[in-house]
Amino acid sequence: MIFGKKMRNILFMVSIAVLICIPFVIQERTSNVVASDQIAKVEAKQPNEKVTMTATELQEKLDAILSKSQLQGTSTGISIRNANDGELLYNHSGEMRLHPASNQKILTAVAALSTLGEDHRFTTQVLTDGKLKGKVLQGNLYLKGKGDPTLLKEDLDHFAKQLKEQGIHKIKGNIVGDDTWFDDVRLATDINWDDESNYTAAQISALTLSPNEDYDSGTVIVQVLPGEKAGDNPKVVLSPQTDHITINNKAKTTAKGTSKQISVQRDHGTNTITISGNLPLDSSSKSWVAVWEPTRYVVDVFKQSLEEQGITMIGNSEATIGKTPKDAEILTKKDSMPLKELLVPFLKLSNNGHGEILVKEMGQVIKKEGSWDKGLDVVEDVLINNDLAMDTIRLRDGAGMSHKNLLPANQLSKLLFEIQDESWFPEFKNALPVAGEPERLVGGTLRYRLTGEATKGNVHAKTGSLTGVNTLSGYVTNKDGEKLIFSIMMNNYIQGSMPQIQDAIVTALAEHSFEE
Repeated sequence: MIFGKKMRNILFMVSIAVLICIPFVIQERTSNVVASDQIAKVEAKQPNEKVTMTATELQEKLDAILSKSQLQGTSTGISIRNANDGELLYNHSGEMRLHPASNQKILTAVAALSTLGEDHRFTTQVLTDGKLKGKVLQGNLYLKGKGDPTLLKEDLDHFAKQLKEQGIHKIKGNIVGDDTWFDDVRLATDINWDDESNYTAAQISALTLSPNEDYDSGTVIVQVLPGEKAGDNPKVVLSPQTDHITINNKAKTTAKGTSKQISVQRDHGTNTITISGNLPLDSSSKSWVAVWEPTRYVVDVFKQSLEEQGITMIGNSEATIGKTPKDAEILTKKDSMPLKELLVPFLKLSNNGHGEILVKEMGQVIKKEGSWDKGLDVVEDVLINNDLAMDTIRLRDGAGMSHKNLLPANQLSKLLFEIQDESWFPEFKNALPVAGEPERLVGGTLRYRLTGEATKGNVHAKTGSLTGVNTLSGYVTNKDGEKLIFSIMMNNYIQGSMPQIQDAIVTALAEHSFEE
């Protein structure tokens, strides 16, 4: 009994001591939290990740933007990182696999710079397996393409002029277009049949031609001008002029001030372009149309360039396609601009043809096969080398036209972080559209967006758009001078302005301060 009483006394004294100490323990823990707040750091729920208190304020701002009613029913992934250390500052379904649309071009550009190099050039050659006898070339003339998407009619004219200067006035042989540098698969797997006439889905060939310095390879410009009077068929002008195209003109010229309703479509599987509708006397129309079989298109235009220089074909000569013999002699050639310059129209103008040509070029140069399969293997290798998770990414093309491409926003923002130390990164960033800059080859697809004081000239980002898909990913500097990386992907919407919401998000990033 005495022992029990003593034990009760001891336990009582211990309990009193514990009660006395508890306030100090609580005070110490509270003090730690306050001190942590003062240095703007608190532990996040996920291990090894921290978030600033001002980042929490940023989260509230972005969450408020994402509460817009037009986002109901959409799939939206957003990833915001600190550009200095890659820290994830905001993550809204960032691991959700979404269609990137033309944000896919970021992957293609990064892979091309990593493997081909910023100084890589495409080459077009003119060769022969014959001999010059007097003024007659006795043998075939080969135009061998190696993927140059910047080849213009002026280049073919220059080739013809150089051949004339070498003494060639007649060709007793064929003019042969050689596109064997790439395979003969013209369209990426997931191109819709009703897109085939559009310049955004132009066929891919190693021998291709662009109608102007936008370099939309494999296309022809169709300009429709009013006739002399109402009721006449409009006039149609092709650039470049080519016999490879047949015009079926069903349109009518109408009185001034009437409604303009013009349709310009290439009939499926042909090079017949049908023009229908009404064109007022005080109006005009210009369209870029993808040609069927771009190799034959180039050969036809080259033949015209030769004829314009007075070089004629004799005997049973014809313009055709084929393969250049290994022992053929090079008569003249043209190298394209370097890749670092080609990236400007590719990314700023979102040129789909360039994306697919770059994929096939990577396949040929790295894997010795100019195909989509081998080229996409090269892209995948580059992404793996940048520590991206390929088990959550699907690659189907180089331009982003496919609705089967899948890419989480967190993976794209990670890639944009990883490449910053590359020697070619300044060239890559320079090729991205710059917000609010009106010059077409500076602002690109962002020249009319994000024009506010905080964002104009500050945002470098790639846009993307497909039916039901809108994306924007790139770089922005905030109010503190701190660089941020963002990737915004919006899928499965039917109505509403997704760019408007994206611009609100990026503006919030530009105006945000982590120091206040």
